[in-house]
Amino acid sequence: MLRVAVVGSGPSGVYTTQSLVQQDPEALVDVLDRLPSPYGLVRYGVAPDHEKIKSLQNNLRTVLEHERVRFLGGVRIGSGPGELPVARLRELYHAVVYCVGAATDRHLGIPGEELPGSWSATQFVSWYSAHPDAVGDGFVHGARSAVVIGVGNVALDVARMLARGPAELSPTDMPQAALTALAASRVTDIHVVGRRGPSQARFTTKELRELGSLPDTRVVVDESELSLDPAYVDPAALPTVQRRNVEALRGWAALPPTDAARRIRLRFFRRPVELLAAGGRVGAVRFERTVPDGTGGVTGTGRYEDIEAQLVLRSVGYRGVPLDGLPFDAARGTVPHLAGRVLRDGTPSPGEYVAGWIKRGPTGVIGTNRPCAKETATSLLADAPDLVRQERPEDPLTVLRAEGFGPVGWAGWQAIERAEADLGAKLGRGVVKLPDWNALMTAARGADTPSTAPGNTGG
Repeated sequence: MLRVAVVGSGPSGVYTTQSLVQQDPEALVDVLDRLPSPYGLVRYGVAPDHEKIKSLQNNLRTVLEHERVRFLGGVRIGSGPGELPVARLRELYHAVVYCVGAATDRHLGIPGEELPGSWSATQFVSWYSAHPDAVGDGFVHGARSAVVIGVGNVALDVARMLARGPAELSPTDMPQAALTALAASRVTDIHVVGRRGPSQARFTTKELRELGSLPDTRVVVDESELSLDPAYVDPAALPTVQRRNVEALRGWAALPPTDAARRIRLRFFRRPVELLAAGGRVGAVRFERTVPDGTGGVTGTGRYEDIEAQLVLRSVGYRGVPLDGLPFDAARGTVPHLAGRVLRDGTPSPGEYVAGWIKRGPTGVIGTNRPCAKETATSLLADAPDLVRQERPEDPLTVLRAEGFGPVGWAGWQAIERAEADLGAKLGRGVVKLPDWNALMTAARGADTPSTAPGNTGG
């Protein structure tokens, strides 16, 4: 029987697993993750107020509970202490599929970017999503004005979290410390700023329009900024999403001013050039005004504007990072591949595959991972007759335990879920996420004995 390790339990990893067990009626798949909890960015990247998207966890759960699938959490792949080397993993399984995503964020590369009060949106999202690696909890402390640099859905997520009140956030699974901090926040102005025009923003229309339904929050758009974009003036030729975005922005620009406790200001044609200090931390962002250059880009005008901000969140994209033992294309931030087969010196490496963002770069939405995963699974299964000729341990989990690894199995994850439900009940809320490694591992420990049988029956 074909034994496969899928590294990463986010959408790309689970969709790859699903394709494998659907197409091969005997394949056995172990889904490894460095975290003791599954679902990747669906658990730790989707905004807590987006219940419909978060409910995708139910679909992922069905795959991970399949009789020929096991979840093995808390297993780190790499060359450091306590990590499982790529070469050793390859010795335990007929094939390994790396679905490790894009683990870091892009930087602006401007002076002042490292000032206190300047963060990546990824760090902010990790904090309010209770990622166990989250750092810092003073994001909103002392802040009155926030600047979010970037015009994609993550930028809208963090702007929305800054604008929502405790009554709206309390029913979510947000960790208690983040809820308490955001409830005490004195941020009243949130600037979402892009260097190009409204027709080139990466928002989805549903996310953009959601800003208009936030209680006691006014969306502010400057018609004079929007009109610099030729496609804004005549949006008929735009793709559907961009055209609808322009229509939403046009509607807000036409509204008269209203009194509201908070304001979300959508700004365009401004390129960040420096973060300015005040009192030892960020106090403002200096932007150069830009104009379209006629080729889809922008050019600087030499005119500058400073926007006050005690909190700056950059949301300018993700980037893949090298995994020790795998080849890496530093320019693209991906692992070189051919239809999902890892390429070493331009040649497919037997039994090594990639899927998701580490394969194609951080593009698309959650559903984009389905065809990407299917392509990789199809390549792997085409290679399977040669792969299964290689001798492998009858059960890799037995070997992992003997070598000192103690994976968190499905029963351990279920124990974490129960602990989060209990915590929410004690706080008078719904499910509340456990906030750190210690809490997660304490909950999982004792309840967890991953089965050595081929299937995953919950124990």
